[in-house]
Amino acid sequence: MDPRVTEQRNPRTAEIDLASSLEIVDLIGAEDRLVADAVATQRKKIAQAIEWAEATFRAGGRLFYVGAGTSGRLGVLDASEIPPTFGADPAMVQGIIAGGHAALTRSQEGAEDRPEGARADVDAAGVTRGDFLVGIAASGTTPYVRVALERARELGARTAILACSPPPREMLAAADLAIVVVTGPEVVTGSTRMKAGTATKLVLNTITTGAMIRLGKTYGNLMVDVQATNAKLKDRSERIVVEVCGCSREDARAQLAGADGSVKLAIVMQKLAIDKSAAQHLLANAAGRIRDVVPGPPPPVT
Repeated sequence: MDPRVTEQRNPRTAEIDLASSLEIVDLIGAEDRLVADAVATQRKKIAQAIEWAEATFRAGGRLFYVGAGTSGRLGVLDASEIPPTFGADPAMVQGIIAGGHAALTRSQEGAEDRPEGARADVDAAGVTRGDFLVGIAASGTTPYVRVALERARELGARTAILACSPPPREMLAAADLAIVVVTGPEVVTGSTRMKAGTATKLVLNTITTGAMIRLGKTYGNLMVDVQATNAKLKDRSERIVVEVCGCSREDARAQLAGADGSVKLAIVMQKLAIDKSAAQHLLANAAGRIRDVVPGPPPPVT
């Protein structure tokens, strides 16, 4: 028997090949419902990762995700979504995947067994003291991830491992923090793109979203640092200013134009009746938090 939980057979789906389409949906759905509870068992450690990520960003450091296969692709996905969602510099959160860019669209399964590539990739990314590197390994045993963690630690970076099966001693030894979300055997044995992948996405989303909230990139639950790069996001930007400031759509549009599209600046300018330069100064002194500049809470949800 393989000791890795992710490689064990699931007795609840042993006859899934005899199931109807609706029964397959129900079987997979029943397994997926277990994921959130598994993630919740690691809530304190995930909160620790949020605090480390926030501290890293405030000190000018970066967060790196490192993984192979599905784990690596999920890390790159989460990193790529931070700039448009929170207006963050793309360098703040970066994904490193075994096999490089080609592995994003076509499986490079052998890359995870070439640990020498991990050292080179971590060095090429410029990981250094003050950064925070999270290794992602659903099975807990990926050699590429272990060596990436070891190299990051050599370089003085803080490290964490995110796994869905208890990692071996050598993997744990390379990590300052271990987030182990045991999701159990997969619907299809060893297919960690399923429950393990879902758990991984939940954890990564929580770490980065939590850190960005702590940095003041939301006002309440409003996305005030959104980058309005398409029509939908421009509309959202205007609606946020209207909702927070109680102004007309035309006034919101004018304030956004004067704020170079920054929702956060537009809100402060409108609320305090000040110009862009003054708003920038106030926000800079408040570490970017609108709540510390504009009196009162954001409008209630109606």
